[in-house]
Amino acid sequence: MFSSIAPLARLNPFYAPHFQPIQDGVRKRAEPTEALTTRRSLAAASAGEEYSCAYGSNRFFLLCGLGGIISCGTTHTALVPLDLVKCRMQVDPQKYKSIFNGFSVTVKEDGVRGLAKGWAPTFIGYSMQGLCKFGFYEVFKILYGNMLGEENAYLWRTSLYLAASASAEFFADIALAPMEAAKVRIQTQPGYANTLREAVPKMFGEEGIWAFYKGVAPLWMRQIPYTMMKFACFERTVEALYKYVVPKPRSECTKGEQLVVTFVAGYIAGVFCAIVSHPADSVVSVLNKEKGSSASQVLQRLGFKGVWKGLFARIIMIGTLTALQWFIYDSVKVYFRLPRPPPPEMPESLKKKLGLTE
Repeated sequence: MFSSIAPLARLNPFYAPHFQPIQDGVRKRAEPTEALTTRRSLAAASAGEEYSCAYGSNRFFLLCGLGGIISCGTTHTALVPLDLVKCRMQVDPQKYKSIFNGFSVTVKEDGVRGLAKGWAPTFIGYSMQGLCKFGFYEVFKILYGNMLGEENAYLWRTSLYLAASASAEFFADIALAPMEAAKVRIQTQPGYANTLREAVPKMFGEEGIWAFYKGVAPLWMRQIPYTMMKFACFERTVEALYKYVVPKPRSECTKGEQLVVTFVAGYIAGVFCAIVSHPADSVVSVLNKEKGSSASQVLQRLGFKGVWKGLFARIIMIGTLTALQWFIYDSVKVYFRLPRPPPPEMPESLKKKLGLTE
């Protein structure tokens, strides 16, 4: 499948736009058309720098998946203490009244090591999720872009980002669900299990395979809106930052400067991600703790105020998390010399239709 996408990817407006719109007119890009289809500069690399693979090739998708593993697995694991306190605030708000109180109670009861509970399922689960999320996003972005055609892919690019990210997250959550269920049991049920090796056989013995996948529907409720916001908001924020904030064209920015833009756009996207996904996150935390409950029962019991418990902690966690993930993912692309196309630009054919060119 991937190999069939490769030749189509080169025709995509996200790959090699020929024109760059500016506020007071239209400026033609200085690079010749032939060069644009064969090589692109990586960040601030010289115009003649070669890429390690073609945009849309099997190697490109695999390395994007590797970037997803590194970015998601490491960042989620690093934030396990904050995630643990957030989950406990959601399932037992009477005991864990605030972030600082939650940390204090946890350290008092379990010691400092207690803050690391659930690190193993977090690392494994979110590494697998990152593989599918970033890898499949690149696949679906190219696939849907070519289904729409060059002009529509540009005009409907926000919808394209939303559709590609939703499709990728659907599969990513199936990969994440078993480890997410084990993580929540370890973190929120004192005495249930202290390690992944203890939790998995115990959960399987009690509820069978259902124990690992009963939370997949609430995960979709939480993660699909989150990921749609994460990718669409990030892509459009990057576009806006280069257009209105960064004082020079992207092609003149160094790699470091471009990665700073990536981090800032990632943090802005992360704040919105936290808000849209928090109610479902509260339901998932309670659902995985309790036996025999359904998502609708948990939602009804929590009520409107209950589903927003722990939002401030989640905004801090998800904002930082999303910014770091995009920064690491983009850095992996730079390290492996993968194509990093600039924000999409209006195709020449569309400019002619709109009367923007002679």
